[in-house]
Amino acid sequence: MAEGLRERKKRQTRQYISDMATGLFLERGFDAVTIAEIAEAANVSVNTVYNYFPSKEDLFLDRSKGLVDRLSRFVRARAAGESAAAAVLRELREEVESVSPKVGLIEGFDRFMKVVHGSAALQARLWYVQREQYDNLEATLRRETGAADDDPMPGLMAGQIGWVHETLMAAIAHEMIAGRKPSVVSREALVLLDEMEELLSEKVLNYAVRAAD
Repeated sequence: MAEGLRERKKRQTRQYISDMATGLFLERGFDAVTIAEIAEAANVSVNTVYNYFPSKEDLFLDRSKGLVDRLSRFVRARAAGESAAAAVLRELREEVESVSPKVGLIEGFDRFMKVVHGSAALQARLWYVQREQYDNLEATLRRETGAADDDPMPGLMAGQIGWVHETLMAAIAHEMIAGRKPSVVSREALVLLDEMEELLSEKVLNYAVRAAD
């Protein structure tokens, strides 16, 4: 269905506010910027900013909702004969090999992470997003395997798979902040993924294998 004029204007306004806010955050740091200053830069009212973004953290982490379902999407899209962990490892390798911005392999990611590291509020929000991602993945694994509500295995497996993702992202962020080139960090990240896969047990690597049609 074609996007209507009203919807397009709302989307454009939202994006413009987000862009103005991001520029201010990168320039001055997250805590130093107020909602009033963002509204002024975007030439809108403070109420308009809050209509699109419930909190200042939402302005900086505008795409966090997509992160919550990220690992679950990988699991749901796994091929026949592929386990949950194998699907996540495959997807992550493909993103790393393609030097994808989705895993932070992009010039300027260091500036983004420096803003995060400079704000306790943003670090707390990221922790919350990671917790939501874990809960989402646990629920997905429970549905995919038909596990009972009191079965601890989906939670244990979600923890193992989440560890791979969080460790990879932290390692990439560390190297990008150090000023490394995305292409170089990509090659090192692939080695790290191989090493993490070797640490996973066969029980993890063979959990939630999708049956053939």
